[in-house]
Amino acid sequence: MEAEADSFILYLATERGLSAAYQLSVRQTLDALAGFLKKKNLPLPDVGTDELSDFLAERKSSGLAASSLRIVTVHLKVFFRWLAARGKLPMDPAEPLLSPRPDQTLPETLHGKEVTRLLESIDPVQFLGRRDRAMLELFYSSGLRLSELCSARLENFDMEEHFIRVTGKGNKTRIVPIGRQAEEAIEDYLRNERKELVKKRSSSHLFLSVRGGKLSPDRVRQVVKERAAMAGIDQNVYPHLLRHSFATHLLEGGADLRVIQELLGHADISTTQIYTHVDGARLKSIHKKFHPRG
Repeated sequence: MEAEADSFILYLATERGLSAAYQLSVRQTLDALAGFLKKKNLPLPDVGTDELSDFLAERKSSGLAASSLRIVTVHLKVFFRWLAARGKLPMDPAEPLLSPRPDQTLPETLHGKEVTRLLESIDPVQFLGRRDRAMLELFYSSGLRLSELCSARLENFDMEEHFIRVTGKGNKTRIVPIGRQAEEAIEDYLRNERKELVKKRSSSHLFLSVRGGKLSPDRVRQVVKERAAMAGIDQNVYPHLLRHSFATHLLEGGADLRVIQELLGHADISTTQIYTHVDGARLKSIHKKFHPRG
């Protein structure tokens, strides 16, 4: 097993050109499998589908999440397909394996009143108040990803047409509307605060640090967390939470799922469909709370 694992990792590195991180992940799976087979006193040529299923069951019982089990299953499929293709095994025992279904984890959201409290708690008169208010308004108004907000530039905005052009995952560009209140907050920031942050080497990035540079994702996360604490919100608030809230509140308001998919920049509608589960959970809780026989 050890020799075959070494040869397979070498194949991943030299012929497939896969990253060191991926090689390490596969190695961890194969080391765990080697330990399992040694405990069962089972040589590699005698491994069948049942034994691999037992291995996955043991990994699951050890606390491995469904998402991690899916990765382990992929590792097994690729490894045993490689062994069979090279005649090292008479058949591929991993081919019939089914990947476990991913856990259905519902995204957290903020209630509409909490979003309002968060945004309106930011005093624009205070230092960086206008910048921070504009950032949070834009997160919630347009459902931007953290990376999209950090990369936003002045030339990406069209205030006359009320939209922003962003480049998201897969280097795909999309046009997203900006709400009236977010637009007002951005205009206030541009007119009264951004010019004070500009330094000689400042770029055209919309949101600047006190040193005039582009805001880092970590700094934006910190700003969101600090502003939520100052607003007295106990929930863990982070940029993606505002994106989730944006999508959930649109759905609750009657927006079509396909429209929400386009606004979020999801390549697959199945990614967007998780928000239907959020809305369903909310409806169930309301029914239980208010229906006489709920």
